[in-house]
Amino acid sequence: MSNELKYAVFGSGSWATAIVKMLCENQAEVGWYMRSVYAKEHLIKEQHNPSYLSSVEFRLEQLKLSNDINEIANYADVLIFVIPSAFIYSELEKLTVDITNKTVVSAIKGIIPETGLLLGEHFHDTYNVPFENIAVIAGPCHAEEVALERLSYLTISCDDATKAQYIANALSSDYIKTKISDDVIGTEYAVMLKNIYAIAAGIAHGLGYGDNFQSVLMSNAIREMKRFIKKKHKMKRNINNSAYLGDLLVTGYSLFSRNRMFGNMIGKGYTVKSAQMEMSMVAEGYYATKSAYLINQNNKKKTKIHIIDAVYNILYQGKDPKKEFIKLADKLD
Repeated sequence: MSNELKYAVFGSGSWATAIVKMLCENQAEVGWYMRSVYAKEHLIKEQHNPSYLSSVEFRLEQLKLSNDINEIANYADVLIFVIPSAFIYSELEKLTVDITNKTVVSAIKGIIPETGLLLGEHFHDTYNVPFENIAVIAGPCHAEEVALERLSYLTISCDDATKAQYIANALSSDYIKTKISDDVIGTEYAVMLKNIYAIAAGIAHGLGYGDNFQSVLMSNAIREMKRFIKKKHKMKRNINNSAYLGDLLVTGYSLFSRNRMFGNMIGKGYTVKSAQMEMSMVAEGYYATKSAYLINQNNKKKTKIHIIDAVYNILYQGKDPKKEFIKLADKLD
C-alpha cells in the first residue's frame, strides 16, 4: 500500500535530507519542499544538499522539488514536516491547500512556540486534520548515521496502526529498522524533551563533570521525562523503549548531537547568542526548554523537573551554569 501513496518532506536541514534519503530507497518519486531557492537550484545542479549531509547524492528523477509549499502539499498523500519548531509556524501560514484527508507526520523535535501546541495538535486545531491522520517519527536515529548507512532504528506512532505501518514500510531499508506505536502524544513529547536533556549533558561536559555524573544525569532524565509525559497523557507505555530511553541516550551522548554540542559550548562559557551564532544548525532543545518549562508552570499541580528547570535558568534567566549544576547535583539521586 505504501508504494501506491505519494510522500513529501517539508524542510531542508540534515534530518529532512536524511528522511528524503530513506524514502528514496523505496519510492519512485518523493516530493521535497525547500524554502531556499539557492538550496533547490544547487541540488538540481550538484545532486546534493549544499548545506546538510552533502555526501548524500540524489537521483533527480526521484525528486519533485519545489519552493512552493502548496504545490508539494497538493502533490502528496503523506506530508512529513521536518522544519525546525522555531520556524514552522510562519511556514505553515503559507499553507492554503486542503489537507484534511492527508496523513500528516511530525518529524520536528519541539513544540510550536507561538501556540504552545504539539505539531499534531496544531494541525488538528488549525487545519482540521483528524487525530487518526496524524503520526510522529521518533528515533534513536541521527541524520549523520543515516547518511553513512549505519544501522538505525525508527518508531512510527499513529492512532491508526495501518497508517503507522505503511509509513514504517516506506522508511524501512537494510540500514533502517522500524516499529510502530500508538503513543502519538508521548513520543512527540519525548522527541522534544530529549533535546533538553542533551543540552544538560553538554553543559555538564563543558563544566568538566565526568562519566559518573553523566550516567546519574541520564538516569534522572528518563524518570523526569516519564513524569512529564504521564502528566500530559496518561497511558500504559514502557519508558525504556527505544523511542524514549534509546532516543534520549543517543541524543545525550553522541558526538553528532547538536543539542549536546550547544550545551557543551554553554558549559565552556559561551553566551547563548554566541553559541547559536557559532553553530550552523538549529539546537531544537533551546526552544523546547522554554516550552517545557511554561507547560509545567501552567499545570495545576507541577511536576518535579529539576533538570529542565536548571537548563531554563541557564538559558533564559542568565544564571551561572556552574552554580546551577552544583544545586542540580544535590537534587539528583
